Amino acid sequence: MSGNGKKRPPLVADKRYTAKPAAKKAAGPSKKPAKPAARRKVAPKRAKPRGVIGWILAAFRWMTRLIWALSWRVGLVTGLIIGGFSLYFASQLPDASELIDGRTRGSVTMTDLSGSVFAWRGDQFGGMVTAETVSPHLHNAVVATEDKRFYRHFGISPRGIASAVRINLREGRGPLSGNGGSTITQQTAKLLCLGVPFDPNVWESERAYEADCRQSSLWRKAREAVFSVGMEIKYTKEEILTIYLNRAYLGAGSRGFEAAAQRYFGISAAEVNPAQAAMLAGLLTAPSANAPTRNLQRAQDRASVVIGLMEEQAYLTPEQVRDARLNPATLSDAARASSGGFFADWVMDSGPEFFTRNTTEDVIIRTTLDQRIQNAAEEALLQVFENDVKEGSEAQAAIVVMSADGAVRAMVGGRNISATGAFNRATQALRQTGSAFKPFIYAAALDLGMSPYDMVDDAPTCWQRTGSPNWCPENYDREFVGPISLVDALATSRNIPAIVVSEEVGRGLVSSVANGFGVQGDLAAGPALALGVSESTLLDMTGAFAGILNGGSAVTPYGLTDLRLMGDDTPLMDASSVGIGERIIRQEAARQLTWMMTKVVEQGTGTRARIDGWQIAGKTGTTQGSRDAWFIGFTGDYVTGVWMGYDDNRRLTGVTGGGLPATIWRETMQRVLSDQQPTPLPMSIPERPFATGVLESQGGEAPAQDILNLLDSILTGTN
Repeated sequence: MSGNGKKRPPLVADKRYTAKPAAKKAAGPSKKPAKPAARRKVAPKRAKPRGVIGWILAAFRWMTRLIWALSWRVGLVTGLIIGGFSLYFASQLPDASELIDGRTRGSVTMTDLSGSVFAWRGDQFGGMVTAETVSPHLHNAVVATEDKRFYRHFGISPRGIASAVRINLREGRGPLSGNGGSTITQQTAKLLCLGVPFDPNVWESERAYEADCRQSSLWRKAREAVFSVGMEIKYTKEEILTIYLNRAYLGAGSRGFEAAAQRYFGISAAEVNPAQAAMLAGLLTAPSANAPTRNLQRAQDRASVVIGLMEEQAYLTPEQVRDARLNPATLSDAARASSGGFFADWVMDSGPEFFTRNTTEDVIIRTTLDQRIQNAAEEALLQVFENDVKEGSEAQAAIVVMSADGAVRAMVGGRNISATGAFNRATQALRQTGSAFKPFIYAAALDLGMSPYDMVDDAPTCWQRTGSPNWCPENYDREFVGPISLVDALATSRNIPAIVVSEEVGRGLVSSVANGFGVQGDLAAGPALALGVSESTLLDMTGAFAGILNGGSAVTPYGLTDLRLMGDDTPLMDASSVGIGERIIRQEAARQLTWMMTKVVEQGTGTRARIDGWQIAGKTGTTQGSRDAWFIGFTGDYVTGVWMGYDDNRRLTGVTGGGLPATIWRETMQRVLSDQQPTPLPMSIPERPFATGVLESQGGEAPAQDILNLLDSILTGTN
């Protein structure tokens, strides 16, 4: 079988092996073997979150990424917007010097008779100061108190705002209520009202304008921040601080630190020591409440806190701190004198409006006030109320002291002697005058030629009234004494004789004399005119009595002597000669009336007003129902009026004009006259006639024929 010569086919087993490769060809270049492809690295799969916590963490991570992505974009856009608006505001701002005095009205400074300042009204501006010219202690106190990072920020302090919001929320307030975290630059921006000027056509008042400037809202804060950055671009730090030092309100009408230093200490802001600087800086948080003229102890306590801040920030040495606390700042004599507030308010109300209440200039007014007399009146009133008036009583009193020509020397408008802008009972309260009106009745009678010794019948009498029952008045003691002389009738304040004389000379003449002397308003038309049922103010009544003292000429009470602009020596107005007017009664009649009124004090209803060694003329007054009590009297130099009563017109208990008002009058005048020589009164003592007739009361109709017969008998000597 092996030799059959045929080729054998491959075995099946051989097919399982790969055939050997063929031999390489010698010809042609050899090819480089291809590099194996790189294998892709596959990141390990993140384990899927498991459970609720996993899902929360995933959501938090996603939210964080979103917030960050939005924040930096919004921040960038916001920064660009703030920068753009800040640059705009910076381009609109004027020079810093033009922003120093931002007042929309001026000030009034009042001096007394001797030229000493005693009162300020309006917005006081003491003149421009700069951050370099004020006392270094004041500069440091303001920075330490208001913005210790002032020189390190660019107008706003995120750290300060965050701290303020935290404090406000912790104390239960809104985030923008209370602490504001404002920098000095932001406070200055607020003082500038973000560049919006006052327009009287837009704002109801300056107060409304300032209230809008001070409002706190998110939008307002945003505008304030932008404006502040604009200020930092436009001005240097010292210029910003200068604007702030000149425009900040510091209480008592003081605008700026120069005005405040002069107002409280009587010195310049360049001269204040550490204690004074601390007190001034402490006023910035609450200028009205912390003003030393209002509460000196509170101002000193606040100053102590400021001193502590200055010490912490190394502005004061331990020795300076110790000295400042041992010797706290106090008020100057002028600032300490709280007297004259009612007088100053009256001068402001009575002066020309465009130079007082609505002045846009800085005005100096010289007045008639005598601070020695003012202090005497205040001390007297307080002493009597403390010693002689029941504790808790709400009764009020007022005092006016003037010279015979109407120059007002003192004025107390109520028991709160330090009040300003309060209701002035000396000038604003219209009250019935009671028997204090009676001198005008006798003035009219004496001017017609009647004698103080003429007799009148004090007897029960009724007067007819149209459409009403007859009027049958009584005397205060409800007794009748019969025939009585005019001088005795006035001294004992008899009602019936006063009515009889008033009806005899004529009500029209009595009203004309009273009006001529300065008792203003419409006087009663009936016979009750004689009992003082008409109303008047204490100022007018005191001025009317001054007319009697000066010989019978009308007097206009005045307090303004001259007025000039600050820095100008030429007065714009001179009112020193406005007091005495036209003659109302004959001089002899006035002199006789003065003598009659001395009997009121010597032996009549006004004996409590007597002062040893002095001639005093006066008249008591008590109205129906004892709702008003008066005593008005005068020496040779001064006329003083006192009123007492309740504001709500309640009845006074146990008070008449000859009681507490006469006591207040005496206490006042004893202080006023203590160092003076007695001055005699200008009076005439009439000669007593041989005999007198009696004016009988007959329902208001005087017996004319009896009077003619009486005069005839006197002339012929038959009576």
